Amino acid sequence: MIDLTPLDIRKKKGDFARGIRGYDTSAVDHFLDLAADRMEELVREGSGLRQRVAELAEALDGFRQREQAMNSALVSAQQLGEELRAQAIRESDLVVREARAEGERIMAEAKRQARDAAESMRRIQAGRVRFLRGFRALVERQLEEIEVEEERAREAGWSDAVDTK
Repeated sequence: MIDLTPLDIRKKKGDFARGIRGYDTSAVDHFLDLAADRMEELVREGSGLRQRVAELAEALDGFRQREQAMNSALVSAQQLGEELRAQAIRESDLVVREARAEGERIMAEAKRQARDAAESMRRIQAGRVRFLRGFRALVERQLEEIEVEEERAREAGWSDAVDTK
């Protein structure tokens, strides 16, 4: 392709050979002026389009960088979410284990206290039985002594003083 500028077209005026029955020079010059004007417009438009393409390419690069950063942030957020979820599961497992251990400790302590209370109750009941036996023996001895004293009083003639019934 030939590199042709509007100035090249303008310089071509008068360079064409003139023939007898050739083209009308003013019409050719007019056409060359129109072609040069249009070509100038196209060059300006092409230059503007190249500038616009460069701007759009730069903007596209910026968008791609933002997209990559967003994708990176999304992946990081997903990883963080997974890490937080895993951490929460580990912590909840730990809390459950600690709660079970505490529950077992409390149950063991309650069983120990129940055994201690049962043993105390057994000792108290045994003490009560011993007390009642001792008290019964004391009362029976006292009744025997009373009967002996009443018998002595009857033998001594104090029967009026002793009324057992």
